[in-house]
Amino acid sequence: MAGPTPVSALIHAATMVTAGVYLIARTHVLFTLAPPVLFAVAVIGAATLLLAGFSALVQRDIKRVLAYSTISQIGYMFLALGVGAWSAALFHFMTHAFFKALLFLAAGVVILAQHHEHDMFKMGGLRRALPVTFWTFLIGASSLSALPFITAGFYSKDLILAHAWASPFGGPWFWAAGILGALVTTVYSFRMVFLVFFGGQKMQVAALPGRQMQLPLIVLAFFSLFAGFVELPPLFGDFRLFSQFLQTVLPPLAVPHERSTEFALLFATVAVQVFGIAAAYLFFLRSPGLTDRMHSRAPASALHAFWFSGWGFDRLYETLLVRPYLFAARISKNDVVDSWYSGIAGLNRFVHVMLSLTQTGNIRWYAAGLVLGALVFVGITLLLE
Repeated sequence: MAGPTPVSALIHAATMVTAGVYLIARTHVLFTLAPPVLFAVAVIGAATLLLAGFSALVQRDIKRVLAYSTISQIGYMFLALGVGAWSAALFHFMTHAFFKALLFLAAGVVILAQHHEHDMFKMGGLRRALPVTFWTFLIGASSLSALPFITAGFYSKDLILAHAWASPFGGPWFWAAGILGALVTTVYSFRMVFLVFFGGQKMQVAALPGRQMQLPLIVLAFFSLFAGFVELPPLFGDFRLFSQFLQTVLPPLAVPHERSTEFALLFATVAVQVFGIAAAYLFFLRSPGLTDRMHSRAPASALHAFWFSGWGFDRLYETLLVRPYLFAARISKNDVVDSWYSGIAGLNRFVHVMLSLTQTGNIRWYAAGLVLGALVFVGITLLLE
């Protein structure tokens, strides 16, 4: 997240942070043989998507929002893995790569245009100055929040929620965690859109993006919209190109398809999206003073600070891992092994100093040294005979 924006886009979209999802999917046979481990994976995924989602909800730095969002979406993937929906996890893996790379690159354009400012509350009104960035960012945020029917993120996330409800390894509690996470995701996604691109313009645009910066945004926006159509649920035609492509490696999860249940789950998803967008509009565009009044109250202020700090995990890592490691490094700085190598180095330095003292520039000393060396050589030769 703190690196260059293109690097952040690559890492968060397709490489380092999502490697664990691929690893579990490829070793799914081992996890299938241990249902308690699968349950633990699902619980960790549900907790991760909620904890990171609430942290993203209160961040001010646009790239920190996206970083916490990545953690939350990986939580969805782990939830899918935990309920046995292997192909659904990788399907969301794929769609997430498109819209998350899009959002990071678009955020980089915004940061450059705002004099390298990261604070969203110091931005605003950029939709007219950066129209291509605005529309592509809106598409990415819509796909991240799983806007129904028209975004790739909707089809991948809806598939995870459906399996969380109907899978033999799932249940209503996992679905409830996923739908609550979807609500939080919608709120912080459109919070970014409203704070950055709507309202009054607070600073002049420093640099406009060129074609080299706009073209990748357009390509990623296209896939953020249409990449989801390779895997459609039964309500929309039951087209399963993605899962059929993977079925030789990842067995499909057989779940019952009741039309009434599918309609109910779909209605809940749509309702959550509408409510989340409305809440983001109310709190961050129409009446931003509401959030200020909430922050002025002690319980809300403490909760905001707790979420902002990542639920205290950074402090926990500092206490349990970083400080003990630094302490161990200090006390072992001069251990036996280091002392042995330091002694050898000191001996070499001493010999060097002693030998350098013989370099006096006096020819008589050099001649005496040659004679002494010759005598020693002759003496050793006689002794060996």
